[in-house]
Amino acid sequence: MAEHTSSSITIEAAPADVMAVISDFARYPDWTGEVKEAEVLKTDAQGRAEQVRLVMDAGAIKDDQVLGYTWTGENEVSWTLVKSQMLRSLDGSYILKPSGAGGTEVTYVLTVDVKIPMLGMIKRKAEKVIIDRALAGLKKRVESGK
Repeated sequence: MAEHTSSSITIEAAPADVMAVISDFARYPDWTGEVKEAEVLKTDAQGRAEQVRLVMDAGAIKDDQVLGYTWTGENEVSWTLVKSQMLRSLDGSYILKPSGAGGTEVTYVLTVDVKIPMLGMIKRKAEKVIIDRALAGLKKRVESGK
């Protein structure tokens, strides 16, 4: 079983407000940093994204990928790699839990396997950087009210 990396952050907003930002893929280039383009390819019966094409530029890793999304209730979304140039696999999730007076604890879990050889500890470090940047960007975006 592949090892994963995870981290959590508390955002001063309701889970629904946090999920609204997470599910707004068209706006990812505005706040994620690494995502340069995002296009929803397929939606489910509720209008939520099922497949999304992302053009990524994370320094050493530039990729054009398609991710498949699964929505579990109102407070969890997970994704898995459908197609990629650089990655062998990518699995991740956002799990939201109400916290304190109207806040939300957001946990981001990520497992990445690249096609190029990479030491495990370097891969974990890269995952941690991706997660930390994503959570910081998400927090800033949600709390700014945009």
